[in-house]
Amino acid sequence: MVAGGREARGRSEPQARAQSAVTTLPRRRPAGRLELKRFAPSGRSLAVGLALLVGAGLAYGYARSTAAFAVTEVRVHGAPADVAAEVRATLDHVQAESLLSLRLPALEARVERLPWVASAAVDRAFPHTLAVTVVPEQPAAVLRQGAASWLVAASGRVLAPLALRQRPALPRVWLGRGVVLEAGGTVKGVPLQAVRAVAPLVAAPLPSRVASVRASRDELTLVLRNGFEIRLGDGTQRALKLEIARRILPSLPPMGYLDVSVPKFPVAAETLNSQVEVEVQGSSSG
Repeated sequence: MVAGGREARGRSEPQARAQSAVTTLPRRRPAGRLELKRFAPSGRSLAVGLALLVGAGLAYGYARSTAAFAVTEVRVHGAPADVAAEVRATLDHVQAESLLSLRLPALEARVERLPWVASAAVDRAFPHTLAVTVVPEQPAAVLRQGAASWLVAASGRVLAPLALRQRPALPRVWLGRGVVLEAGGTVKGVPLQAVRAVAPLVAAPLPSRVASVRASRDELTLVLRNGFEIRLGDGTQRALKLEIARRILPSLPPMGYLDVSVPKFPVAAETLNSQVEVEVQGSSSG
C-alpha cells in the first residue's frame, strides 16, 4: 500500500508541476513599428567617430595656421599674357597665405572688377597654387567722343582708352559729350544698342567692313567703308538681319543702301536718297 502510494505520488508530482508551470509567450510587435535600437550606433562607435571629427578639425586648424599649404604661385588660364599679368597683380596679396584660409568668391569678385575680365573662377590647386580661369572680354567697337577714343567690349564694358586710329578694323560709335566714360564702366541706352548691333560681326564679319554705326532710339544704321548703308531698324532680331545682309550684299552695287528692318522684305536702293526702291529676294532663316 505504501509503495503503491509513493509510486502514484511520484507520477503525479511531474504532472502537477507541468500543470502549474506558466509559459510566457513572446510579445507581438505592432505592425509597421521599427526597432530603432537595432540601428542605433554603439557607444564605442560614437566615441571613435567623435575622436575622428575632433582630430580632423585640429588638423584643419593646424594647416590653416602654418605654411603647409601657403600660396607660392597664382596660375592664370584662358587670358592673354597682359590680362594674366593684371590678374596676378590683383591677387598678389594672397602670396604666403594658406590656401585653406582664402575666401574664393571674394577673390573671384576682385578679379572680375578688372576691365578685361568678363568672368573668373578661382580654385585651390594643392599644395601651393591658386588657379584662376578667366573668360576675357571681346572688343567689339571703338567709342568716339570728340578727340577721345575708347575700346568697348561686346557686353558694353569700356575696356581702355585708345590713341587715334588704333583698332581700324572695328566700327566707330560716336557719343555725345554728356556721356561719361571710364575703364571698367559700362555704356547704356542708345550707345549700348549700337555696340550690340555690331558685336556679332566680331565672329562673323560682313563682306565689307563696317566703318561706323549711327544710332537713335528707333533706328540703327551700319555705314560701310564705301558709304553704303545697312538699315537695321530697331534693335530686335539683330542676328537675323545681319545674316540677311551678309547674303545679299555681294549682289548689290557699292552705292546706296539695304534696308532689312523688316527681315522678310529686304529693300535696296542704288542711292541713299532714291525714290525708287528695289525689293530684294531675301531669306528669313539663319
